[in-house]
Amino acid sequence: MSSPTENQKPSTIAVTLPDGSQRVFPQPTSIMEVATAIGPGLAKNTLAGRVDGKLADAVDRVEQDAAVQIITPRDDEGLEIIRHSCAHLVGHAVKQLYPTAKMVIGPVIDEGFYYDIAYERPFTHEDLAAIEQRMRELIATDYDVIKRVLPREEVIRIFQERGEEYKLRLIEDMPEEQKMGMYFHEEYVDMCRGPHVPNTRFLKHFKLTKLSGAYWRGDAKNEQLQRIYGTAWADKNQLKSYLQRVEEAEERDHRKLGRELDLFHFHDDAPGAVFWHPKGWAVFQQLIAYMRRRQQDAGYVEMNSPDVMDRTLWEISGHWQNYRDHMFTTETEDGRALALKPMNCPGSVLLYRHGLKSYRDLPIRMCEFGKVHRYEPSGALHGLLRVRHFTQDDAHIYCTPEQMDDECREIVDLVLQIYRQFGFEDVRIKLSTRPENRMGDDATWDLLEGALVRSQESMGLGYQVNPGEGAFYGPKLEFVLRDAIGRDWQCGTLQVDMNLPERFGIEYVAEDGARKRPVLLHRALFGSLERFTGILIEHHAGKLPTWLAPVQAVVLSITEDHASYVQDVVRLLRGAGLRTESDIRNEKIGYKIREQTLQRVPFLLVAGARERDTGTIAIRTREGQDLGTLPLEQALERLSQEAQAPDEAERAEVQKRLRARFQGLAQEQ
Repeated sequence: MSSPTENQKPSTIAVTLPDGSQRVFPQPTSIMEVATAIGPGLAKNTLAGRVDGKLADAVDRVEQDAAVQIITPRDDEGLEIIRHSCAHLVGHAVKQLYPTAKMVIGPVIDEGFYYDIAYERPFTHEDLAAIEQRMRELIATDYDVIKRVLPREEVIRIFQERGEEYKLRLIEDMPEEQKMGMYFHEEYVDMCRGPHVPNTRFLKHFKLTKLSGAYWRGDAKNEQLQRIYGTAWADKNQLKSYLQRVEEAEERDHRKLGRELDLFHFHDDAPGAVFWHPKGWAVFQQLIAYMRRRQQDAGYVEMNSPDVMDRTLWEISGHWQNYRDHMFTTETEDGRALALKPMNCPGSVLLYRHGLKSYRDLPIRMCEFGKVHRYEPSGALHGLLRVRHFTQDDAHIYCTPEQMDDECREIVDLVLQIYRQFGFEDVRIKLSTRPENRMGDDATWDLLEGALVRSQESMGLGYQVNPGEGAFYGPKLEFVLRDAIGRDWQCGTLQVDMNLPERFGIEYVAEDGARKRPVLLHRALFGSLERFTGILIEHHAGKLPTWLAPVQAVVLSITEDHASYVQDVVRLLRGAGLRTESDIRNEKIGYKIREQTLQRVPFLLVAGARERDTGTIAIRTREGQDLGTLPLEQALERLSQEAQAPDEAERAEVQKRLRARFQGLAQEQ
């Protein structure tokens, strides 16, 4: 087949399908016509296509030989198209019900979509139900969604006639666009790059989920809009499964469980800061104690740096230039600007700089449970998961360039070990590379990114690359945990940095006597302890492992006559380090068992006359399992084993092996 000239269309079109087969058409053809030629079943399920790797609407034409893939609801791209089209359908329904509403934007998000709308009054839950009902009525008509590519001037005229001022503002932001895709949902029209579904029959499996506020362009200085959220899926089973997951997530919501289990609360007098109740603080302290032990075993030294430091420090670090809007600042009487630290890095660097370091001292692994303060917009605050005042399990490792690869591997290994001990087996790793706004030259970034890549590949670990998402001073690994109901949480990070050592001028004396810059590794495993606590509460639905539970055992009296014996048992268990409470209220034992079970206490110990007279205790679990009646010493041993932290059990085994080894060496001598 000869190549067509610039003004001559080819006589035939060869379409190459994903399986390598070809279909030849006598003239330019649409994606839908390609699907029809393959089979009527495929045509019925065609949403869009991919032509030479580029997504296109089903009505778009293939003008020359090309590789074509048909997109159906089973494809990830198909699901995005369904969701985006549902957002447009929200616009259709809203404009019918509330004609004076002004439409803004309606993008796809994870597992759903939203549409921002300007309207003279707040929408209510009744409005949300009405919009959803109207959407279902529109879907039932099976109307075709019509695509037209129009000149810029005509698009402007259409939106001017309709009074859609926000659409006109969006067009102003795209001066280079001379033609625009317009999608007509009967009398409603919206602009978009597409693609979109060819017919509303693909949109049946959706649900509007909630209302919230939003700002035009995401800026709190601009006018407030209303945001309608929804979800959409390829079939009813997917939708049902999603709604069940949402319901389960609501039951696990750490804010709800925090109230029910008396763990913490928030108050308007300290927005974005946690008021820890004794039970919640017990969990928090157990996390710190655990991490303290793990870091000590891994050769870290713990330090602490001030919460408030001078502006000049943050200018050197680059945080003032890159993070100023998120910092809490004040000014002293003599005009000095001070800032509450949003990061722990500069304080650690100043500690390293205090005193001369030799290559023999490296690596130095400094860890800190540092309080940091970041201004988050009030609308972004979300329980323990998004706060303004929080604690990081930060560490900064100072090493030579030759030690960098080994240190990266050791950190990754430690991270994965710790997550496994918390029950997170499914951990994914993301590599975030150099952003546009960054410190340092490309050669330095090549070296740092290479170290992170080598650490993953040498350990046989897979990773996903996030181009341009690194910190301004260095690339990073992000560790993403999948919880019990399939949600992903980004927690730990490892960042490799040679820019802050340069900016702060820190050095070590090398073996040849020369002064050299160390490499700085920034590392957090929990990330924010507050956030990690919230994740754990939701992952375990409040039923924290015994070693982590705020109350590990409660001793219940059958009648008031047994109160004295109950208190003796409590003292015994507390003396062994178990977090134990008593319940000697004048209530029926069944009622007390139900209440304590709802409090997710791992072990319920019941004492009556028989237990008092025989020095025993009846034990049951929060799951309702009856462990029988045991002598107090046996009960104490059983509970102590159950309450042992996973790292302590591991440490005990290591100590046992080391003692055996040393005994063997002594015998050989």
